[in-house]
Amino acid sequence: MYPITTPSDAKLLRPGELPQHDRGGGARTVSLVSPALGATTFISGITEFDPGTAIPFHSHNCEESVVLLEGEAIMDIDDQHYPLQVLDTTFIPPNVVHRFRNISDSKPMKILWTYASPQATRTLRDSGETRPIALEHHPK
Repeated sequence: MYPITTPSDAKLLRPGELPQHDRGGGARTVSLVSPALGATTFISGITEFDPGTAIPFHSHNCEESVVLLEGEAIMDIDDQHYPLQVLDTTFIPPNVVHRFRNISDSKPMKILWTYASPQATRTLRDSGETRPIALEHHPK
């Protein structure tokens, strides 16, 4: 059963064997590193976007890094649109409004995300609503 714990308390995670949580709107997340594993300074996970899916514009209360794992993506930030290639990596400072979108009409897109705090939040630009990122990792 996963994660695998080593004698030194390190963990081995196999995303394909972890639960996937439907976030709605065509996005699904697999939580990887989290406080449940003992993380105290960051969290990470993988989110998959259906073809044509765009998450709403939002910001976070901490630094974020995103790596495009597969698919065709655009990062919208600072009123600009940046096409991403597989393995392109972003660094987004706290409180910067942005979003990622899958521009394919036939293939999924996957990102690996890392937040610099286990208490990371997402604030939606249009509504001002703020929620803990951890809420995105649980079944609705």
